[in-house]
Amino acid sequence: MSYFVLVRHGESRWNVGNRFTGWVDVPLTTRGIREAIRCSVHCRAYDFDVAFTSNLERAQSTLLIILSLQNRTGIFQHEGQGPHYRWSCTSNKCLPNDIPIFESEALNERFYGKLQGMDKHAAERRYGKAKVLKWRRGYKDRPPGGESLKDTFVRASPYLSRRVLSRVKRGENVLLVGHGNTLRATIKSLEGISDHDISLIDLPEGMPMVYEYRRGTFTRIKGSYRFNRPLR
Repeated sequence: MSYFVLVRHGESRWNVGNRFTGWVDVPLTTRGIREAIRCSVHCRAYDFDVAFTSNLERAQSTLLIILSLQNRTGIFQHEGQGPHYRWSCTSNKCLPNDIPIFESEALNERFYGKLQGMDKHAAERRYGKAKVLKWRRGYKDRPPGGESLKDTFVRASPYLSRRVLSRVKRGENVLLVGHGNTLRATIKSLEGISDHDISLIDLPEGMPMVYEYRRGTFTRIKGSYRFNRPLR
């Protein structure tokens, strides 16, 4: 038996400003930091073997706060043969409190294209409320120059399957701190949620969703999400 814990990053500066964030690398707010601290308390029951996150600062900050308050030292693993590769090399195995962290662009938030940085109400005035709602909530609808939720699912799924879920299945406890849309892609895979329904799900910031893996099956044992009203 092993555990897979999903956490959406804490509140960011642009969450407060009601702006489309996507891949723009904005920091957490004070409230977002408090949410990460609170999340750490909820995660104390799980002895994590490895952690995964995106390459965006708001997710990484949330992850590091969670780990530090559990007296864990997160060590970013720089993979490949680039100039940073040697940063991950040590002469000894990890100490008991150390935990490897893997970051990947595959786990980044949905790319919103021309909407990135735009106030959501301003986008509605420019493009029309119905169109913006479809871009935000439709499964296959793309904003100008951006990704649909389906595109995000297709981007994230191979990495999730090959790198993340494979470690849960071999008995490791895994923590994934990410973003609303890539986490929805993860939940869709774990729970078999339909294309229509997954587009209506919202995840709370800084609250863990815990899945138990036993005998080949993932079962959600802690945490919940909410359904928005259907598209019209």
